[in-house]
Amino acid sequence: MGGMAAAAQVPGKTDRSDFADLMIGVACGFVLIVTTLLLAVLAQKGGLPSSCDFASYWATGQQLAHHANPYDASVMGDLERTAGYTGQGSYYMRNPPWVLPLVLPLGYVSARIAVLPWSLLMLGLLFLSVQLLQPVLGLSGWQLRLLGCAFPPALQCVVVGQTSLFVLLGLVLFLRLHRTRPLLAGAALWLCTLKPHLFLPFGVILLVWIIFTRRYRILLGAAIAAVVSCLAALWIDPAGFSQYWRWAHDSGISAQPVPCLGVLLRRLIDPGAQWLVFVPAILACAWALAYFWPRRASWDWIEHGSLLMLVSIVAAPYCFLFDQSLALPAVLYAASRTSSRRMLAALAVLYLLVEIVPWFHFGPTAFFYSWLWQAPAWLAWYVLARRSTQQDASPVAAYAPTAA
Repeated sequence: MGGMAAAAQVPGKTDRSDFADLMIGVACGFVLIVTTLLLAVLAQKGGLPSSCDFASYWATGQQLAHHANPYDASVMGDLERTAGYTGQGSYYMRNPPWVLPLVLPLGYVSARIAVLPWSLLMLGLLFLSVQLLQPVLGLSGWQLRLLGCAFPPALQCVVVGQTSLFVLLGLVLFLRLHRTRPLLAGAALWLCTLKPHLFLPFGVILLVWIIFTRRYRILLGAAIAAVVSCLAALWIDPAGFSQYWRWAHDSGISAQPVPCLGVLLRRLIDPGAQWLVFVPAILACAWALAYFWPRRASWDWIEHGSLLMLVSIVAAPYCFLFDQSLALPAVLYAASRTSSRRMLAALAVLYLLVEIVPWFHFGPTAFFYSWLWQAPAWLAWYVLARRSTQQDASPVAAYAPTAA
């Protein structure tokens, strides 16, 4: 595997404990403590988060279990408030309808019973993803494992019960299996379709790469998983797809102030021009094709795909902090390869900033800008970290695996 081979070529790790190690320990410790405290507060309040995320998943499961419309505004709003949602109106599971089977089990238990297993499931998905990444990226050292388990966007998923960690697992499984078990790798991509808008440039290059390399078994695996999930969704709710499209048309979700570059572009140029949110994604797709083509013969999804995924996140037309969980493989890849201790310390500082800054905002405009910078920050750090290694005449990864 390309990523493992690259790791094997890197000399041994440093043995000294320095400022970078201290910063990693402090930053990750702080993030984990904050997450633990937030979960403890939720437990004291009966385990019900005020976030709309878990509440919408649970309410959707309830409607499905009772053969009702999961996009019924009045009923969904009432159900979500019993699950702890404190906002106005109704909220909905915005994932595509083929994801409906994923939340059906929540319809057979109360919100108080479901919330803890759901949060533990999210935590388990994070730990599993980090574990699966270790042989793929050649991870070694407690610092890298800690950076993975304390990744702020991923831990936010645990707190609010977001499904982005399912998507992360799909990405990690693809990276792990695409060379050895292409059919399973393709099936794993179904998890990425929970939030397909996060993979626009990535998906374009994936399709081109499959055609160029004739890895059609990956496409077959993805098609089988898609058909099975759609049939399951139709069996659970035969009207689910039509209900979803009617809701999507009337929901007004496209006008929401989501903190991403496309929405910023729309706000600056013409708030009524919804198509402007897709401009960064279109430009990113064009860049991705230009990036892929000269590397097509030696394309490596660990090395080249990391940058591609980060660009996809930055250019996504709809992206919150928890969706940036998909940056985890790229961040760990760069951290395991960089020879710069300063870049590792900078990464620790970035963890702290991502965790702290969003708490200090006043008003919707401040909220928007307090979240907007985060996705570009992961990309900027990755580029600088990779450049610091490439410019080193004798690159030595800070936490590369040592020979046995």
